[in-house]
Amino acid sequence: MNSQQENDHRHPNDLPPVQVKPPPTSPAFSISFSTPTSVSPLTPTHRRIAIAVDLSDESAFAVKWAIENYLRPGDAVILLHVRPTSILYGADWGSNTPTSTVTPPSSPFQAHATSHDQKLEEDFDNLTNSKATGLAQPLVEAHVPFKIHIVKDHDLKERLCLEVERLGLSAVIMGSRGFGASRKNSKGRLGSVSDYCVHHCVCPVVVVRYPGDNNEGRNGGVEVVKKTAAVINEAELHPLPEEENETNEEVISAEKRDSEGTEPGM
Repeated sequence: MNSQQENDHRHPNDLPPVQVKPPPTSPAFSISFSTPTSVSPLTPTHRRIAIAVDLSDESAFAVKWAIENYLRPGDAVILLHVRPTSILYGADWGSNTPTSTVTPPSSPFQAHATSHDQKLEEDFDNLTNSKATGLAQPLVEAHVPFKIHIVKDHDLKERLCLEVERLGLSAVIMGSRGFGASRKNSKGRLGSVSDYCVHHCVCPVVVVRYPGDNNEGRNGGVEVVKKTAAVINEAELHPLPEEENETNEEVISAEKRDSEGTEPGM
């Protein structure tokens, strides 16, 4: 018997071990819903734009605004939603304080209470999934590749910024006061969640104002926030890299004319 035949008849235990790399761990409470089969999968070459949603009308408007005004061919969208770890938390999901306190049930009723709580959590998960899918419908119609990314956390603001950094996003689009903020007392100011993201996200944040907020018109308004500049009130798109130099030159030229007291073209 030659060496080749000996190798063919070796016992399986004599074979060298095969090293298998463990799969990467996922963040706690992470729920990620896959995209429909008709939507192209995300690729690393695309600009990855997150739209932070809280399943409100403001979030729906932010999605439509992004499609009509911000997204360009080749972009991929991540609908990013953070839901509370407990449905006992109030409508203001940016709050860390439960709206009510539940006394642990006595032992005869504990099993029933636990089953009831699990049922509520499952119903809330299904409702969240259904609403997020509805928000994504304009993306499907516009043939924009997307992914729905849902995580659970008790602190919405910090978790949003954490996921933005972890996912390596190019920009974040969000409503100005959709995350549980009161509209009638805001007087045009950003809500607590959007304001926190403006100051703590590692990428540019585009804040879309809902129509009717702060006397905005039918098409709403937008604030483009860069990490190296203050809030810019404008209705224009976030400039492309090749357009930024032209914009900066125009601003410098305008400031020079103002200082000299001359009119354009003179």
